[in-house]
Amino acid sequence: MDTMGRHVISELWGCDTNKLNNMEFIEQVFVNAALRAGAEVREVAFHKFAPQGVSGVVIISESHLTIHSFPEHGYASIDVYTCGPVIDPNVAAEFIARELNATTSEVLELPRGMGPVKPEKRLSHSAVK
Repeated sequence: MDTMGRHVISELWGCDTNKLNNMEFIEQVFVNAALRAGAEVREVAFHKFAPQGVSGVVIISESHLTIHSFPEHGYASIDVYTCGPVIDPNVAAEFIARELNATTSEVLELPRGMGPVKPEKRLSHSAVK
C-alpha cells in the first residue's frame, strides 16, 4: 500500500549552541530547508524562550517542519513531515543537520497513512489519576 506521507524524526546532537539559540538563524534555515526540498512555504512561526531555546514551525503545502532546540545540551528535536510522493523530507532534514553543525544525527522515517493500526501494535494509555 502506498503511504499518504513520510515523517522524518531527527535527533540532532553536538549542535552549535549559538545557532540553537538564534531564532532568526533557525527560522531562515527551516525556510531554506523546505525550499531546497521543493516544498511550498505557507506559514512561519517561531518563538524564542528565556533564558534559551527556540521552538518553531514552517507550514508547507505538503505538511510541516518543526524544531525544539535545547542549546544547553547542544540538542535539537526535528520533525519533517511531507504528504505525497514528490517531496523528500530527508533532503530538508539533512540540510538542517548540516546548518546546525550536528555531530550526531539519529534519524527515523515513518510512513504515514498506511491504514488502520493493528490492535496488537497500538499503545494503550490509561488515564492518570
